Amino acid sequence: MRRRLLAALAAILCVGAAPAAGPVDLSALMSETPAPTLSAYRLFTEAGVNHPNAGVMPYALNTPLFSDYAEKARFLYLPPGTHAAYRAEGALDLPVGATLVKSFAYPADFRRPDDKVRVLETRLLIHRRRGWTALTYVWNADQTEAVLKRAGTRIDVSFLDAHGRARQVDYRVPNQNQCKECHSLSGRIAPIGVKARNLNGDYPYAEGRENQLAHWMRTGLLVGAPTPEKAPRTAVWDNPAEPLEARARAYLDGNCGHCHNPRGEASNTGLFLNLEEARPVKYGVGKRPVAAGKGAGDLSTDLVPGHPDASIIAYRMASTDPGVMMPELGRSVTHEEGLALIRDYIARMQAAPGR
Repeated sequence: MRRRLLAALAAILCVGAAPAAGPVDLSALMSETPAPTLSAYRLFTEAGVNHPNAGVMPYALNTPLFSDYAEKARFLYLPPGTHAAYRAEGALDLPVGATLVKSFAYPADFRRPDDKVRVLETRLLIHRRRGWTALTYVWNADQTEAVLKRAGTRIDVSFLDAHGRARQVDYRVPNQNQCKECHSLSGRIAPIGVKARNLNGDYPYAEGRENQLAHWMRTGLLVGAPTPEKAPRTAVWDNPAEPLEARARAYLDGNCGHCHNPRGEASNTGLFLNLEEARPVKYGVGKRPVAAGKGAGDLSTDLVPGHPDASIIAYRMASTDPGVMMPELGRSVTHEEGLALIRDYIARMQAAPGR
């Protein structure tokens, strides 16, 4: 259901874009001077039924980052004649010129997700010769154009959630430095979501549903990947048919692991929430934080098996205090469903023998 919603959103997001004349403008993407408007790159076109331009592929992640309940449509552009290379760990190896596109939007009523959709921003992550560059474009009220916004901004958003409740969000478009914080890997900007394991799931393409890794291999977008059955896979966090621990670890990976990993901005904490980490104490079980204080809420352990109320991770996920909340960027409200998942995971976790 969620993949169908994202596919519908992807089509909707293309409707408001200004018409593209010709192919994607690779020279504009590679220029050290960012284009003042999103349409200048010609990533989208109004030809046909408002699909992405040639060479721009929609995709979705098994477990994405939570961003104040915003829906996201993702696309990958690869220059003609290039391809992505498979990696079992980390993001795919993407060529120079590759561009990751992510748009954030809210339907007026989440029970009717394809009606009255308001697009707020579109973020680009462009692989230039000297490395990756992050740019953010904010859409106008008429939904006809998005303009470059280096300094970030705030947008008041109102909507009805999936239960029909009225919600208000102080949505924060990040500034350029904040983009660098989340996308930092060993001090350099890098992609986060396009890992083979997070792409190892079906997508409702126009020609039919297909596993994304298989589709990308078949269409020449990706090389070197094994069959989906032999590739690693991130669980879908909100699919109750999947094991609880796998879903909880996937959620923490998607929402915390980009910083909490051995090469991330929070590497000094010793708390590693990326899925590749196999040592329980390193992903928080029985682990004491390297520094106490306000963020710990007078608690002493990151994850206490059987006791979510005693676990720092659950405490920080529940908070909206800027000095306490985790993740510290990208949200202004508590993700109720995500918190419930992590609390359930901790509550059912068994303590190791002898503890």
